[in-house]
Amino acid sequence: MARTFQLAGLLRLRQIEKDHAASDLAAANALRRDAGERQVRAIAALHAVPVEATDASTLFALAAARASSRSMLADLTALAAQAEADAAAAQEAFTEAKKRAVGLEKLEARHAAEVVASDLGAEQAAIDEIATGAWQRDRSADGRGNGS
Repeated sequence: MARTFQLAGLLRLRQIEKDHAASDLAAANALRRDAGERQVRAIAALHAVPVEATDASTLFALAAARASSRSMLADLTALAAQAEADAAAAQEAFTEAKKRAVGLEKLEARHAAEVVASDLGAEQAAIDEIATGAWQRDRSADGRGNGS
């Protein structure tokens, strides 16, 4: 039996892919949270705009500010939706990478268990051989092994 796991290189590659996918997932989740927080801040800023107009120029400024804010909110909503989609795609990629790695990890664990079992079997055979040899030597030394 081979002492080293023959698919160790492939397993390492799968683990690297899984780590990379986990990193991408973390980054996508951070962007998703950031987009949501920016959206909340923009809505809060919109609520802070005074609604009282004392003259026409103030009314026009309020209208322009609201139009700008609505446009910004629409952009932030689109950004949040894109960030959500990216996070979902990153989650799916991570799940797939993890599935590919888990199969090889199970094979490696089974290989390690077989190596340990083989080592223990060889050790037990050596112990049995030593014990049998000692028993036969003791028997020969007593004179019973000469056919008497």
